[in-house]
Amino acid sequence: MQESVDAVRFGSFAGRTLQSAVSGTRSLAEGLFAAFFPSDCRLCGSPLTNISRLPVCPGCIQAIEPIAGATCSRCGESLLRIGDDAAPELCGQCQGGRPAYEKAVAYGAYDGGLRELIHLLKYEQVTPAAAVLGGMLAQAIAKLRLEGAIVVVPVPLHRSKRRQRGFNQSELIVRTALKKLPELHATLDPKVLERVRATVSQIGLTRPQRKENLRGAFRVAHPSTVKGTSVLLVDDVFTTGTTISECARVLRRAGAEHVWIATVARTLKNHSSPLQVEELNAVGMGT
Repeated sequence: MQESVDAVRFGSFAGRTLQSAVSGTRSLAEGLFAAFFPSDCRLCGSPLTNISRLPVCPGCIQAIEPIAGATCSRCGESLLRIGDDAAPELCGQCQGGRPAYEKAVAYGAYDGGLRELIHLLKYEQVTPAAAVLGGMLAQAIAKLRLEGAIVVVPVPLHRSKRRQRGFNQSELIVRTALKKLPELHATLDPKVLERVRATVSQIGLTRPQRKENLRGAFRVAHPSTVKGTSVLLVDDVFTTGTTISECARVLRRAGAEHVWIATVARTLKNHSSPLQVEELNAVGMGT
């Protein structure tokens, strides 16, 4: 009888010990998670429930959508559409003059969650964001349907900016993108293009001032690398297009036969949500 009582007591003790150990392990894991990972999503502020190197919740990632609606077939700018009328193939700027590149594409509009995710990478050094952005860039590159050998060139940073940031975000992003495009005959060469002069911020400058600000800022280090080739120029954001256009011009001057552009995001002058477009079309007014 005593042996049975002792067995029950031992079983109860062992159960409490195991429960305590499991609870302690859970507390330790939660403590490590809290110590090494943020408790809230950096975009929406909701609590993070899964351990991840990227402090952004799945909902915010899934909410980032690709550009929808009519866009310029050359630079990718959004185009006005009124009712059922067909939008022009080219935007007004591209109708006025052909840029130095063949075509520019982007995954999404440079606003909302996509803009914040890019800022996490660039300004807060959250480098795991490059993997997600790389997947988006891969989708943009796929739209170009490139064939043959391609030299992939990230838009470079000036050495002082790269030293300050610790990396070139465009290079990090495109390395991930290329892994997702094994069928692309691409050679990544981040040393082809150099930024030899630091420039002031383009914000607030007129178009002529932006061009002058970038004049002579880039050079091709080894022209023989791009002479007679097709070049895919990649960057994180296409804003005014001045930087991209200057890089393309320098590459073409060095002998590149074709230059294509792919970015993760693009500033859209006529960007509206699908719901806004539907509402405006209903009353015969495009956006």
